[in-house]
Amino acid sequence: MSRRLASFLAFFVLAFSSSSTWADDFDATIAVFKKASQSGAYFGKSYGYAVFPTIGKGGAVVGGAYGKGRVYEKGNYVGDISVTQLSVGFQLGGEAYSQIIFFEDQRAFKEFTNGNFEFGAQAQAVAITAGASAAATTTGSTAGASGTQHHAKNVAEPYKGMTTFTVAKGGLMYEASIGGQKFNYKKK
Repeated sequence: MSRRLASFLAFFVLAFSSSSTWADDFDATIAVFKKASQSGAYFGKSYGYAVFPTIGKGGAVVGGAYGKGRVYEKGNYVGDISVTQLSVGFQLGGEAYSQIIFFEDQRAFKEFTNGNFEFGAQAQAVAITAGASAAATTTGSTAGASGTQHHAKNVAEPYKGMTTFTVAKGGLMYEASIGGQKFNYKKK
């Protein structure tokens, strides 16, 4: 990869993820997902969740994404989490989105928080505040859509006891790529 392309990708990812993540950002993001009809119901029935106020993503053939978040167990903040993604394939542009991952039980929570956890390959097509996605994992394929901040949609069926929702914040990304999300957890 050329030095210029690497610099461009680093700038794009940092530009979309550099907003400070104060407690208000986390509270506001959680409030958005609580208000959304599909994700709101998960707060009362999940063992815990990981929330990312902003994940920035950019790419031009090779792409990357990065974001920082917090992990909650039974409603209590227990640690910090980061997500990274590297993808290769046809892609151009950048986007920012919020993401929440619900853990249906203690087993799913422990699997996610024991060191590094990784979700499988995915393909996406995202417009400014709405998106569509499809994912291929070792357990099969899924599809879904994300909407505005008031209409978060489920983007995957539960995978290993975890369900993920996203809300597009802005940007424009054309993509048909292969990549996966990798999470790194640090206890508080």
